Amino acid sequence: MATPRSTNIKLSLVIAAIILVVATIIYTQIVVDKLLVKEREIADLYAKSLEYLATSPDAQADYSFVFNEVIKAIDFPIILSDNHKNPIPPYQMNVRNISLDTTLSELNQEIFLKKLITRFDETNEPIKVALNDTIILQYLHYGESQIVTELRWLPFIEIGLAGIFILLGYVGFSYIKRTEQSNIWVGMAKETAHQLGTPLSNVMGWMELIKLNAEKSNKVLETVNEMENDLIRLQKVTERFSKIGSKPNLKLEPLNELIENVTHYFRKRLPQLRKNIEISVSLNEDFSVKINRDLFEWVLENLIKNSIDAIEQGEGKISISIQEKNKYFFIDVKDTGKGIDQKFKKDIFRPGYSTKERGWGLGLSLSKRIIETYHKGRLILLESKLGKGTTFRIKLNK
Repeated sequence: MATPRSTNIKLSLVIAAIILVVATIIYTQIVVDKLLVKEREIADLYAKSLEYLATSPDAQADYSFVFNEVIKAIDFPIILSDNHKNPIPPYQMNVRNISLDTTLSELNQEIFLKKLITRFDETNEPIKVALNDTIILQYLHYGESQIVTELRWLPFIEIGLAGIFILLGYVGFSYIKRTEQSNIWVGMAKETAHQLGTPLSNVMGWMELIKLNAEKSNKVLETVNEMENDLIRLQKVTERFSKIGSKPNLKLEPLNELIENVTHYFRKRLPQLRKNIEISVSLNEDFSVKINRDLFEWVLENLIKNSIDAIEQGEGKISISIQEKNKYFFIDVKDTGKGIDQKFKKDIFRPGYSTKERGWGLGLSLSKRIIETYHKGRLILLESKLGKGTTFRIKLNK
């Protein structure tokens, strides 16, 4: 048995998370190792300098050793200044790990180093070089090493990686959710088509027998014809469900005729619902568009059925109109029903959402899928006001 796509995606996300965690740990360990090595080198050099200072009779040589040997091994930028915090010339001899442009004039070099001194002192207090802790001879100004810089960036890198992972996880699980919902639709549709198919075939056969025996009674024949129309409609429903999950065959169909057929079906059956509802159609021109007739009729029926259910008082109006703008057709289904509360507008196309006591809340979700997935159009809630009505809009490419 093949592994489900959703399982593969989840497994990939888990592997990606493990890789990110391991990479972060390795990077952190590398930086820590560098710091430990550097600290040991400084500690070793400091111990040697103390040893040398304890045995050297020449104080000047002592300072020379400390600054030329110990500081040379330090990889962070340093600047040596006088007791007034002015850089000491020659500048290139009294700085370390700083790219100093020696082609600049001495004045420009001094300005550049003073700016660095100010910046260094803002983050690190300068070290005094004093005689007997009373007479300040010089100041040592220093900045941050590359290792410290890496450590400062490490949290941002980790946050960035975490953000990327969260984004990938969100996108991935959103895709999984859509895929699972799609699989539910397809499975439900196929099963419904299978369950309806056999009894419909049998009932159609019985209808033929009734018609043969009822030729002498016009009233019975008329009733049988209406029953046959409903059975044909059930057969069409079966065909619609069987097309869910398969690539539909799109053909150029007359929109006007299709809309008239759907509205005629509802007008004939409104008296049975005990509702005084006027269904009007505004069709100024004959429009034709590439659609799958069965599936598109299903969408219109769902929208009209929702409008009928929204008109709770028994009287109201449903109007359907077509507009042509640029490269699109806009089909609006408008009713004078109870409207939709603003806080529920984002949920109406969600599978399972319904404000009615009966029904599974699948009609609008399925309609949106048919229009947007199979017809590459859009189905939106154009407008809705409580107590005044609702307008849904279908947008189709020409």
